[in-house]
Formats: sequence, C-alpha cells, structure tokens
Amino acid sequence: MPSPITHFEVVGSDAAALQRFYGEAFGWQMQDVMNGAYYMAFPGTGINGGVGAAQNGDGGHVTFYVEVEDLDATLEKIASLGGRTVQEPMDIPDGPTIAMFADPEGHLIGLVKAA
Repeated sequence: MPSPITHFEVVGSDAAALQRFYGEAFGWQMQDVMNGAYYMAFPGTGINGGVGAAQNGDGGHVTFYVEVEDLDATLEKIASLGGRTVQEPMDIPDGPTIAMFADPEGHLIGLVKAA
C-alpha cells in the first residue's frame, strides 16, 4: 500500500501573521491548539495541516507528512538512500507519533505513524 500524505505544515518567525494570512487568503478554518504558537488549519477538503511558530532557531519551512507503518524502519531506509534523520520518533500528546527527516538536498519532510 502506498504511503499517503496526511498533514502539511507552515512554520515561521511570526506565527500570528502566518495564521492570519493562510486563514484569510484561503478561507481556512483555523483552531488554536498551542496558545497561539500553533493552529490547526482545516481547508474543508483535502488534507488538514498546521500553521505556527518555528522552533529551535529554524527560520521557517513548509513541509508535508507521509504516513508509514514503521517509523524506525522508514528512517533507516531513508538513511540508506542519502537522507538523514532530523527528529527521532516522538509522541505528540493526544496525537500521533511523528519523526522528521531531510532528503539528500536538505528538504524537511515529516513522517507520521499509521494508526
């Protein structure tokens, strides 16, 4: 079975401005889930996402999350293909388990463990 894209994320230095921009530009319903630092974005059709503040000095990025059965095995395969793990698997409170990697050119991609 292919691994579907299940989430997108836009993060940057001014979370409030990004949240307002995407909500107004596309009419997305936005729901605060982290005291202003991160909003869930609900486009109405397609996949849901998040818009929020960049972490740990990251200037910001746009990424998507791919659903996989086994995060560790997928990260090993990615490493064998020239990618690198950026964030080891971690449990999101009341949410899924995620990880992040960089492809051979440094693009940041997320992984989410299939439920």
